[in-house]
Formats: sequence, C-alpha cells, structure tokens
Amino acid sequence: MTIGIVSAAYVAAAVLFILSLGGLSGQESAKRAVWYGITGMGLAIVATVFGPDVGNWFIVLLMLAGGAVLGYFVANRVQMTEMPQLVAALHSFVGLAAVFIGFNAHIEEAHVASLDETARSLLTGFSALLAHKTPVELAIMKVEVFLGVFIGAVTFTGSVVAFGKLAGKVDGKAKKLPGGHVLNASAAILSLVLLLMYCNGAGAWTLVLMTLAAFFIGYHLIMGIGGADMPVVVSMLNSYSGWAAAAIGFTLGNDLLIVTGALVGSSGAILSYIMCKAMNRSFVSVILGGFGGTTGPAMEIDGEQVAIDAEGVASALNDADSVIIVPGYGMAVAQAQSAVSELTRKLRADGKTVRFAIHPVAGRLPGHMNVLLAEAKVPYDIVLEMDEINDDFPNTDVVIVIGSNDIVNPAAQDDPNSPIAGMPVLEVWKSKLVIVSKRGQGTGYSGIENPLFYKDNTRMFYGDAKKSINELLPLIK
Repeated sequence: MTIGIVSAAYVAAAVLFILSLGGLSGQESAKRAVWYGITGMGLAIVATVFGPDVGNWFIVLLMLAGGAVLGYFVANRVQMTEMPQLVAALHSFVGLAAVFIGFNAHIEEAHVASLDETARSLLTGFSALLAHKTPVELAIMKVEVFLGVFIGAVTFTGSVVAFGKLAGKVDGKAKKLPGGHVLNASAAILSLVLLLMYCNGAGAWTLVLMTLAAFFIGYHLIMGIGGADMPVVVSMLNSYSGWAAAAIGFTLGNDLLIVTGALVGSSGAILSYIMCKAMNRSFVSVILGGFGGTTGPAMEIDGEQVAIDAEGVASALNDADSVIIVPGYGMAVAQAQSAVSELTRKLRADGKTVRFAIHPVAGRLPGHMNVLLAEAKVPYDIVLEMDEINDDFPNTDVVIVIGSNDIVNPAAQDDPNSPIAGMPVLEVWKSKLVIVSKRGQGTGYSGIENPLFYKDNTRMFYGDAKKSINELLPLIK
C-alpha cells in the first residue's frame, strides 16, 4: 500500500471519527454514529498495518488476533452496570501504551544516533524517520516524548484508581496523603525540571524518574476525588488519554493519531466542562483533584422513612394524571429497564402523561441512563434532561425514583457542609408524592444520607427494583 493510499485512508478515517462524535450527541443518531466509528477504526488499522515500511508481521498479526479475541470476550461478558469501570480500564491501556511508545522512541533514537551514515541509509520505518531529523527536530521530539509519557503515566494510574473506585475495590471517599496539593505540585515541578534536564541530554534516568512522579500524580489526583464526582473523572481521564495519544502521534509522525487524539482530548475536555457546570463544580478544581470531600458536620435529619407496598404504589399511579420517572444506577444494577418500559407503556395507554428525568451525572457514566432506556425501547421524546423538566415537578402528581440517591438529594441545596453542596439536583420533593424504589435503607454510592427519604410526601418502596416493578405491573389499570 503506497503512502498516498495510506494518507487517503487516514483522511477518510478522520472524517468518519468526526461524524461519529457528531452523531453521538443524539439518541436517534447514536447507533449510526457507532458504526461510523467502527468503520473509521477498521480503515485506520488496515491502512497502518499494510502501509509502507511495516515489518514484524507475525507479531503484528498475533497482537491483532489477541486483541480481537480479548475484546470480543470482554464485550460479551461485561454488563451495562460495569461499563463505567470498563471505560476507566480502557483509558488505562491508552495511557500505558503512550508510556511504552515513548520509551521505545527514546531507545530507538539512541540506537540511530550510534550508527554511522552508511548504516543510517539502510534504515526503514520509524528509524529512517529519526535518521533524517535535524538536531532541532530531535529536540522537539524529546519534548513530545516527554509529554506523551507524562500524560500517559498520569492517565494510567488515574484510570486504575478510577476503575477500583467504580468497581468497589477501592474506597469511594476522597482521600489525600498529608500535604495534599503540595505533593502534587512538587511532583509536577520535579517533572518540569526533569524535562529540562532530559532535553539537555541528561539521559534515560530522567525519563524514568518523571514516569514515577507522573504515576504518583495520577494516583493521588484520583484518590482525592469523592465517589459522587466519579462520572466527571471518567470523562476527564478520557480527555487525558486523547492528549497522550496526540503527543505520541507527533513523536511517530502519524497524522491520524494526532487528529484522533485531539478529537478525543478536546471532546473529553468539553464534556468534563459541561458536567462540571451541571454539578456546579470548578473545572480547575476537577483537574487538580480538589473536590468531593466534606467541609463540616452534616445536617441532622428529622423524621423516619415510611414504607409503601405494591398495592399502595399502584393506587397512587392509577389516580395520577402526570408521572415522572427518575432512573439511577440502582435501575442498572437490578436490570429493571425493561420492566420500567412496560410500566411506562401501561400508564401511557391509560392516558397518563409519563416522562423521564435524566440528571447529567445519573449512573456512573455520562449517558448511562439514556443507553439503558433506549435499549428498553422507551420513546426518545419522553426522555428529558434536568434543565428541561426540573420546573415541572411542582405540577406532577407522582414521581418514581428508581435507584437514585445523590441526584435527588435536597441536601445539595439545604446543607452547605454536604459533599454535594451546590450541585444542581432534580427537585423531586416538590411534587405531590415521591415513591422511592430502593433495596434498603442504606446510603448511595457516595455514602451521603438523603433527607428526601424522610420527607412527609415520600414513600419508600423497598426491594429489588425489577422485582418490585414486576409486582406492580398487574395492579396497573
């Protein structure tokens, strides 16, 4: 395959990636957008593997086959409830790949520098590219390598910690070592000093030491973020992985990797910014890992939780004219989306107005609830974002909260010491009746108590969400 064909394939792949990102902004176009992305990536792989100066065919084909088998296995095994931690894990692979490629570029550059002119003329591929670089270009490449390894290392350990928190293997509470931001700042300053030394020929030890410092920064940044804010963290790590890929793209001279990395990095950063606004968080504080902790004693809660059975819920729904359903991670865990869809169908068939309220950070991944509802064939036009529906709660007869905690927590508005203080939430308590479908009386993922459960107009519908709703279905008119 000639360089011209490869370049044309890269352009086509880049266009497909852009179309994919654009299509993911809407539920109706998302399925088509995914196929754009799949086609673009397939085209990019073929063009790269069969491009000029590519060798080691056995290793390349072995890795492609191994990755394909592993990807197929993981895709079939992972449930929708596990998607957030899977995404975090995949980000860690991107980061680690950037680290390995950066070190390989350093080793190859040192090898090429040791060859004479005759030997250099026989080089192919990346080695030939290095052999023809001027001293200025090599100096620039050192900066690219350093930045790629630094961002990749931060992404790797940060993603591993995020995976642990999302999977429940690491405590979801915000934790920092003594010294907090001073340690992060010290590691960043050390990395900057090492960059200057590396560019002045100090040797590979500076790259190794910087990698260790970056590993620490990634670990400490994400450990300092509370569980309630993990959806933002996943988006932020997505951005980091993109910039790491772009930096390595410059190192390798691969235009498609540069474009793709920039697309991923910028889209992840924009999504993080949008989510920060939705949670009333500072974008800078997210990047620095300085949010998600408590600032004082939590507000005391008066009252008690009042339970309701399926007959009581059915009676309330049969008498209601307007219903809003608020899904959360608990619905995903119980795999109750199909039962919720059937409940919606029956209520709408009876002439009732039924809509869904989606908080920007519902679940543990942006768009998590939208995907589940689309999978269950819930009509797109009744699934509304928080800003579109929040003003309608006072005029709603019944709100059903399914497995949500933080996104419907009035403490965000009433308790300045709450870890989610200031975060915009769905104001479900303003409706006439709130029914909360919940497994038990425990707190949610972030460990924050919810005063909503103790309000006079709230009833607790205890039990597994799927089982509870299935019990409810025959009682609906």
